[in-house]
Amino acid sequence: MLNKLESLLAQTDFELSRDQKQKLIDYVGMLNKWNKAYNLTSVRDPEQMLVRHIMDSIVVNPLLSGTRFIDVGTGPGLPGVPLAIVRPDSHFTLLDSLGKRVRFLRQVQHELDLPNIEPVQSRVEEFIPEPPFDGVISRAFASLEDMLSWCHHLPKPVEGRFYALKGTLSEDEVAKLPDGFMLESIFPLTIPELSEQRHLVILKSN
Repeated sequence: MLNKLESLLAQTDFELSRDQKQKLIDYVGMLNKWNKAYNLTSVRDPEQMLVRHIMDSIVVNPLLSGTRFIDVGTGPGLPGVPLAIVRPDSHFTLLDSLGKRVRFLRQVQHELDLPNIEPVQSRVEEFIPEPPFDGVISRAFASLEDMLSWCHHLPKPVEGRFYALKGTLSEDEVAKLPDGFMLESIFPLTIPELSEQRHLVILKSN
């Protein structure tokens, strides 16, 4: 697994410590183990998890601004856990409404010794941020329109950003942004050994 991860990282500009690499591998190991009972992800092969979950998550790291983030609809901790491992000076609140996922994340926090993640069980519209976040991150969570309407209260008013990790992106979805929000930028993402389209959409209040 370490060789596989290093071969993937070699196709990017990422430089990670041995400890960071080991934590990413250990996280995949936990995901694979718990998946059998908890059905956390449809990806069953650990090497594919490195591509589809680890690389797919950390590729956005250079595009994030700030140090306090919330990962909404985090599921088993994606992209929040991999990002927390590669970005140890930032803090990630991992929000999910399902208890089994939050229990898994608490175990991840304990076993991987990740003080910079905070698993929280809550519906996003009921969660009160104190203080507001630098960035609101979602991966395969909802349409842009739904993300903004459900998460509008989470980021800082002016400098806060919404980061949506998307696959294919339709012009129609971008055109349907609710009033009060604007598109800042769209970045096509390249994931090693993944031929499918990926984009990071960055939005803000106006």
